[in-house]
Amino acid sequence: MDTPQPRMRWWGWGEDGHDGPVKPGAKKMLNKVCGRSAGVVNPPIDLDDVQLPAPALPPEAFARIAELLGAGHIRDDHARRVSHSVGRSTPDLIRLRSGVLSSAPDAVLYPGTDAEVDELLAICQEERISVVPFGGGTSVVGGIETVRGEFSGSVCISLARLDEVVDIDEESLTVTVQAGVFGPDLEERLQAVGFTLGHFPQSFEFSTVGGWVATRSAGQQSTGYGRIDAKVLGLRCSTPTGPVELRPSPASAAGPDPRQLIVGSEGTLGIITEVTLGISRLPEVSLPDAWFFPDFHSGAAALREMEQTGLRPDIARLSDVNETAFGLAQLGSGVQRKGVLAVLRARGITTPCLLVLRYDGQRASARMRRADGRDIAKRHKGVSVGGSPETMWEKHRFSTPYLRDQLLTEGTLVDTLETSAPWSAIEQLHDSIGQEIEESLAKRGTPALVLCHISHLYSTGCSLYYTIFARQEEGREIAQWKALKTAASDAIIAGGGTITHHHATGRDHAPWIPRETGELWVRMLRAAKAEADPVGIMNPGKLMNGPDQL
Repeated sequence: MDTPQPRMRWWGWGEDGHDGPVKPGAKKMLNKVCGRSAGVVNPPIDLDDVQLPAPALPPEAFARIAELLGAGHIRDDHARRVSHSVGRSTPDLIRLRSGVLSSAPDAVLYPGTDAEVDELLAICQEERISVVPFGGGTSVVGGIETVRGEFSGSVCISLARLDEVVDIDEESLTVTVQAGVFGPDLEERLQAVGFTLGHFPQSFEFSTVGGWVATRSAGQQSTGYGRIDAKVLGLRCSTPTGPVELRPSPASAAGPDPRQLIVGSEGTLGIITEVTLGISRLPEVSLPDAWFFPDFHSGAAALREMEQTGLRPDIARLSDVNETAFGLAQLGSGVQRKGVLAVLRARGITTPCLLVLRYDGQRASARMRRADGRDIAKRHKGVSVGGSPETMWEKHRFSTPYLRDQLLTEGTLVDTLETSAPWSAIEQLHDSIGQEIEESLAKRGTPALVLCHISHLYSTGCSLYYTIFARQEEGREIAQWKALKTAASDAIIAGGGTITHHHATGRDHAPWIPRETGELWVRMLRAAKAEADPVGIMNPGKLMNGPDQL
């Protein structure tokens, strides 16, 4: 039997055929701020030219694994090893384009049952082989990078064959699903019978349920439908010392919740093989809305009031001045952009911030929520522009990562990062993070354009999501990225934010975990790992095992 092919192209995001040219208005803005290089300066190389360490899985271990899985479910060819070596963070993409990967799995393994995953981990523990679990490969924080260290070998265990929707319980509003099911496949099954998970991260097309749960994912509609960690009711996790099976439960007072120890563990304790999640009935209607505010403060205040009064828009995304300007620049200098700006100027708005909203539900209740939201927006000096900006954003919401690939090709460094904090800290944190990024890159002679938006709301606070552009330092791109990452991360922790709201920890954020949680909590996590994974084979170097490795 053929093993499943990776869904993403090996050198970048997504699939071929979706890359488009950078819009002229966006190019102009980038050139003005960053002095962006022109032309193709850093194209992807040929797959055959990528250099990898030779596979070195011990023959005895290979034979044991082949006996368990069958030789057809072990792949150690060049293409498969490259495509499972790294995720899709900015440094990952830079390394792929450089053609030199210092680490790669010796083999990619494809178990087909829970029992095979259990047995694989037992073999790897006995043979001292490190293990990286693999769902869709979309990590942007170094979460699936191979770390061989002192181990005798390293393998990537793909969940691609664990791809069944096991059960849809319409009475309890739950779905039980294997970890390798991709987002679109699950949503298609659910919507066919009138339900939705309501979980749509930007990686939706190429990420899996197991990956979502292992990283505490938040989707673009999580304000209304809830984060993935809030949806987990039960799960099964294979560990090197045996499986953990936690049956679905709506609530329990039986001590600390063991589900939440495994949710977000990023493969460091074991491999999640099955999960039961809460689902929702499909909404009767989805009503878009959009507003321009005179500044970020007014828009954020409107969102806070909407959330704290219980409106809970299912999509809520407020762009700051720079992100709004970048979005408008992509409209070019045509009639549409000029018309928008003229209307705003007439209302006294010269530094607009765009808010897009969507309200899902039964027709009457959704209309009422939208009407109440409009009243709040007006009180905070918002100018209504109808629903078309939200509809346009939603049409392209999964395609933004392709822009990063194109800009990397043309010599522009692009990175994203995110955090969350209490409402009382948001505006100061928004400013300080942007300022620290700009200053860190200005010192290197590469001015940055920093964009930000709010995209996940809570009664107590919200998230901040940043996109950074800067001209690449040829030959020093990784050092350049480290400079901006360190500056941003230090500012996040100093300003009271979390080091990650939904991207997870991986290797990239691990150095800041002790500063956020305290050393005692890190030792407690390591104690749990010592019980489940005494040899330390599970996704080493991530989450709790991160010295200053950035």
